[in-house]
Amino acid sequence: MTATTARRFYPQMEGMRAVAALGVLTTHVAFQTGAVTWPVVGPILGRLDLAVALFFALSGFLLWQPHAAAARGLAPEPGLVRYARHRFWRIWPAYVVVVVVVLTLLPQARTSDPVVWLANLTLTQVFVPLSLTAGLTQMWSLSVEVLFYALLPVLAWLLVSLRGPRARWRPIGVLAIGAVGLAWGPIAALIPKRDGVEPQNWLIGHLPWFVAGLVLAELVAWRSSGAAMPAWLSRVCAHSSNRVLMVAVFAVSYGLACTPLAGPVGLGALSALGFATKILFGAIGAYAVLAPLALTDGRFRLLASPVMTTLGRWSYGIFIWHVAVLSVVFGLFGIIPFSGSFVLVWAITAALSIGIAAAGYAFIEDPVRRWAVRRDRDRAPIATR
Repeated sequence: MTATTARRFYPQMEGMRAVAALGVLTTHVAFQTGAVTWPVVGPILGRLDLAVALFFALSGFLLWQPHAAAARGLAPEPGLVRYARHRFWRIWPAYVVVVVVVLTLLPQARTSDPVVWLANLTLTQVFVPLSLTAGLTQMWSLSVEVLFYALLPVLAWLLVSLRGPRARWRPIGVLAIGAVGLAWGPIAALIPKRDGVEPQNWLIGHLPWFVAGLVLAELVAWRSSGAAMPAWLSRVCAHSSNRVLMVAVFAVSYGLACTPLAGPVGLGALSALGFATKILFGAIGAYAVLAPLALTDGRFRLLASPVMTTLGRWSYGIFIWHVAVLSVVFGLFGIIPFSGSFVLVWAITAALSIGIAAAGYAFIEDPVRRWAVRRDRDRAPIATR
């Protein structure tokens, strides 16, 4: 990277998407097979729901990069219409296929009423009571993700005055946004709500997970600009680039998240304090995982390998399909839920989910992406081609 360019593609981040997707799959298999009740190992498997924090931080980092770079003159300001269009085509086509297939064919979901259909098709499940249905329960986090897509231009507008020399205040600005999310736990507990609606699952409570990526994007853009950093921030970047140190930070934060400090694993209710603690540990852990990948030019052979980057391209499909696949695996192979067989169920679910995700990428996601790119190219003025 130089002072006139901003890096946009990180092969190791693609590999990390695969890790996050398989982490979410693993925690759901652990819960459905009863593995979360095992001593020591159970809480570790159950707390892999923090892989969602990694997904959110990845989105925050990659989508905030253009704004952080534009504030320092490294890139033009991203266009809102193009951004919204690409987010829509990235998420909705493959997603709607899953919703239609699950609500039409999965026995546990075939009786869903029009409200459930509408809530799932519009990704508003977190606001509609009892609309998280079998085969689609993980989609609450995708609903939160899409709301973040809608909020991101607003956040960029709020920080629009922090440009040029004032850009040095941007990391503090995004940290302040994260602080709002940490305060949401106690507030959510006071909000009157209908049965089946959990305010803790709303976007505001998970902002710190996204902010972990936003802060990282700001640090990367600052370093890329060549502008001088305060001594304390230079030390933060140096420590964040230290792989060994960040592994230790992740291990401590994840280990603490596996204790009762962050509330119960599985479906247990979280207290206001437990929720805030879980969110904080998730944000710290996600930052510790991603910081060395973004702030160093070192090689990450495993994450950047062809296998992991390919799985990373399929990770969205793995995420949106794996719960439906898991629901089918038990009946298809005669396995009783919550009766064990964790390794067998994981292997079957992972293999089938990866296969379906590969097909979905080949026949839906990639063709739509190529079409969107061609459409943008055809619409671009000739002088800018």
